[in-house]
Amino acid sequence: MVAHRIPRGIVAEATARTMFTLTRHPPAPELADFVEYHWVLRWDRRGEPPHEQRVLPNLSVHATFFPGASGVYGPSRDVFSHRLSGRVQGLGVRFRPGCFRAFLDGPVSDIADRSVPLTDVFGPAAIPAAESVRAAAGDAQMVRAIDNLLIANPVRLSPAARQAAETVESIARDPGITRVVQLCADTGLTTRSIQRLFAEHVGCPPKWAIRIYRLNDAAQRLVTEGEPDYAGLAVRLGYSDQSHFIRDFRTVTGQSPADYARTARAPEPDRDRT
Repeated sequence: MVAHRIPRGIVAEATARTMFTLTRHPPAPELADFVEYHWVLRWDRRGEPPHEQRVLPNLSVHATFFPGASGVYGPSRDVFSHRLSGRVQGLGVRFRPGCFRAFLDGPVSDIADRSVPLTDVFGPAAIPAAESVRAAAGDAQMVRAIDNLLIANPVRLSPAARQAAETVESIARDPGITRVVQLCADTGLTTRSIQRLFAEHVGCPPKWAIRIYRLNDAAQRLVTEGEPDYAGLAVRLGYSDQSHFIRDFRTVTGQSPADYARTARAPEPDRDRT
């Protein structure tokens, strides 16, 4: 067993660190069952070319409060890409996988691979909350505004939602879980029960959830290991062979493992730092 894993998957992170600042903050105690953390992003690209930032898919629902990019984003099977230009600050809420269903009128699978307006989920109060984030003087002000929005309409984590969150936690704790049958053995649930649970509360099939954790692990190792042994890496991640791993990785990221590693380790661009 290893520590709890949280797929983050910022592509080309060394370069990304020169393009924006990212800080993470815990939610209010009342929201701890639902929210993993708040993330605050700032960039200033005035007088510089826009930057296209890519992020690997993960299982979380995110609510974002950014000018021109506000909404509730469901779990996605594709790499997320956002163009950074001008001077912007904003906040995102990363919800715990399995714990967003209470905010919706339907299953989380209804918002998979798409986004919906904030007001569709949180009502008209989302508009002044987004404005508070835009005008905030600091991170604490942003976090407080969004905590207040979420707390204003209290929701309850159902027993089924807790079970869904715990099932995802099983994957997060144990990288040895590479097949749904192993997840069934770990949780005591049948394959059909897990599939229904994930459709309702997580928003994607359990097989895809396992895949997301594996490929995020692969991406991290490609960045940190100097000369990756792709065959060995495929075995450690539970793939039957190297070609299967490479196909899987390319399907999700759009790049081969070798190309991804090369991009991630590209030298940082020259910039004036003050």
